[in-house]
Amino acid sequence: MFPILSIRSHARSRYRLLATCAVTATLAFAISQAANAQAVSQGEQDRPSENPTSVGTGAADSGEIFVTARRRTETVQDVPIAISVVGGEHIDNTGSFNVGRLQQLTPTLQYYSTNPRNTAVNIRGVGVPFGLTNDGIEQGVGIYVDDVYFARVASATFDFLDVERIEVLRGPQGTLYGKNTTAGAINIATRQPTFDFEGRAEISVGNLGFRQAKAAVSGPLSETVAARIALSSTGRRGTLWNTTSQRWINEQDNLGLRAQVLWQPNDNLSVTLAGDYSQQDPECCGTVFVRTGRTQRALNRQYEALANAQGYAPPSTDAFDRLTDLDASLNAGNKVGGASLKAAWETGIGTLTSVSAWRFWDWKPENDRDFTGLAITTLSQNPSQQDQYTQELRLSGGEGALGYTLGAFFFQQSVDTQGSQQQGPAASAWLINPSNPLNSDPSVLDGLTATNTIGLDNTSAALYGQVSWQPFAGLTLRPGVRLNYDSKDGDYASVVTNGAGQLVTYQSTDPRIVAQRAVLAPQAFTVDYKDWNFSYDLTASYEVSGEVLAYATYAHTFKSGGVNLNGVPSDGDGRPILEAATVAPETVNHYEIGMKARFWDRRATLNLSAFRTDISNYQALVTNGSLGVLRGYLANAGQVRTQGLEADLSIRPSLRFNAYVNAAWTDATYRSFTDAPCPPELSGGASLQDGQVPDAPGTPAGISPANCDISGARLPGVSKLALAYGAEGNLPITLLGEVGAVYLGVDGSYRSRFSSNPTPSAYTWVDGYALTNLRLGFRGGKGFEIFGWVRNLFDTQYFEQLQVPSGNTGLIVGTPGDPRTYGLTLKHLF
Repeated sequence: MFPILSIRSHARSRYRLLATCAVTATLAFAISQAANAQAVSQGEQDRPSENPTSVGTGAADSGEIFVTARRRTETVQDVPIAISVVGGEHIDNTGSFNVGRLQQLTPTLQYYSTNPRNTAVNIRGVGVPFGLTNDGIEQGVGIYVDDVYFARVASATFDFLDVERIEVLRGPQGTLYGKNTTAGAINIATRQPTFDFEGRAEISVGNLGFRQAKAAVSGPLSETVAARIALSSTGRRGTLWNTTSQRWINEQDNLGLRAQVLWQPNDNLSVTLAGDYSQQDPECCGTVFVRTGRTQRALNRQYEALANAQGYAPPSTDAFDRLTDLDASLNAGNKVGGASLKAAWETGIGTLTSVSAWRFWDWKPENDRDFTGLAITTLSQNPSQQDQYTQELRLSGGEGALGYTLGAFFFQQSVDTQGSQQQGPAASAWLINPSNPLNSDPSVLDGLTATNTIGLDNTSAALYGQVSWQPFAGLTLRPGVRLNYDSKDGDYASVVTNGAGQLVTYQSTDPRIVAQRAVLAPQAFTVDYKDWNFSYDLTASYEVSGEVLAYATYAHTFKSGGVNLNGVPSDGDGRPILEAATVAPETVNHYEIGMKARFWDRRATLNLSAFRTDISNYQALVTNGSLGVLRGYLANAGQVRTQGLEADLSIRPSLRFNAYVNAAWTDATYRSFTDAPCPPELSGGASLQDGQVPDAPGTPAGISPANCDISGARLPGVSKLALAYGAEGNLPITLLGEVGAVYLGVDGSYRSRFSSNPTPSAYTWVDGYALTNLRLGFRGGKGFEIFGWVRNLFDTQYFEQLQVPSGNTGLIVGTPGDPRTYGLTLKHLF
């Protein structure tokens, strides 16, 4: 019925694939010639494939899995932290090429994204508020790549590039990491330059026009200098058909490059200069009609009546027909990159590490904010340019009974955003009350435009440290402290003009201006925030035996306060309420106990943890429901608690079979939030007056409370039960003269239902779902591998997220998850 590929996406994908394959072939030829010139030994020529690891515990058939979660090299089982480890080979084999896919392997991780900017990464249900991003606050989950902090979570939407392993640390990590991380950290370690020639090349093709190519080459430039370069390119046709543009949208279009140079003049000093650049250019990010639900607006102001009045109907009322008719331009242009210089010096008192880095992010979005095919909002975009500079110094050392890590961290970020929103000819009939004669005049709102300028200067500095002390054999105490300073200076200005070029002001009493002001309101303010915070933690661990480690942790920490940069509420005269312009810091008390054990002659690994986190002054997203007035601002929401149990089990009885199960039960709820925004079914009616009681949810023209008490309700985006599981078995065979093994692997995940709105609504619960991925292939002993794969094997229909468009019309839209995909991958290590 529809073309397989639009001309635009097909041409671009073909060009990018040909270019990437050419570079891959060039790299492969170069490394082959270099290896021959250096007379590489037969043992190096027969370099085997990577040793497969288990998801979660990181267990391997041979050797220990080392991590740097505590800023020193140690085995996973020696780290008294709840940590999930995913090896690079498992990332490749399961198609988990970004953080969004990673959540299918690590059940305590939650990832939600309506576009790269509006992306949230949470651990155990907390980290950042669910909903539209506000640049004026911090993220509670720190993302680090080779020790460099990534301030903007948009980086999580890019492909992993030449990754060796990923460590997901659960719980506060502020006394070990440069930026305070109250919910956890994602520590990504890439493959480093080597003084032995090596390389890798990988190409994948699949349905939906999927094309992915990866390549990396590493080797010496001299006796003391080595270099590594890696690239990745991913393209795929979109999964939604736009009947308006006659194109597939929500495509994948990623390109990444990383280069590193290592100088190692002696065994005590190493200096690594690294640079990376990634870009995305998809036509994204669209939604589909899911359902409608009654609100407390008058019936003639709810979705069905408004749509009928303009003769409008969505292209399908079945979301999994994957049809949309969005008529505004869509774009998610996204560029991320930077450079870093890391030096590690082995001194007589420990390892001194310096990490200096600069990063940038350029964001060029275009959205359809009315989520329909009507010309209500014809333009919505908030291009943003962000730069950050970080400097971290660490000294880690000590032997025997006493060890330590001391650090200093400096962070500076600047944000410059230029936003605009414009209403179209269908806006008057949709947004103005039908009882108002202006409702029938398209010119009232047509051309109404808000032009926003937003700026932020964000500076943070910290001193932190942790001491490891063994009072007697087996027992280790690890107290840690952190002193943190934050300064944020922001400004927000929104200038509104109508289609005739007139300024829309609060002083005007012209009925047309009043109607326009109710849709897009002018506002301007400046705000600054400064604060000192002190936090601390204590971990006690005990080696019950050589294979069993028990630990307990208490942490008192905080998440920095912030400023609102999406606008704030105004009083009756249009003056911004500046009390709402700043957000107080969250105060966090965290308790955790855990156990790490290996048994069955180290064939089995079991890690258990139980936790409870109490948060005061939780930073929550608040919306007022009126289209265009506020995109959402932040407020402190009383108290939140998240608690749960986690288990990671892997078994490897032989070289021929391995299996894993990772499970998380999470109970994350608002403990006290008495003035929360109401859900759509309780919004849009007449204001509650003294002596009145609200009408039942979904009563047209009913009485709505000004706010709602949602104490005890579940936090958005959190499934009570989440699982990840998998197994792989292999048999030795000889294929085309090469000795290797044929293998069959399966990986699955399950999530129980979760709320997809900051305030739980009957209309926005996402049903639980299970996903199953399958792979069958051959892994050769000389580094060659070929396998076929199927993801979402049973073509499960599920939603990644549901959204409530502003306006309280009762419309619910959503983002369907990927359908079944399948393909073939060829990989070669040499």
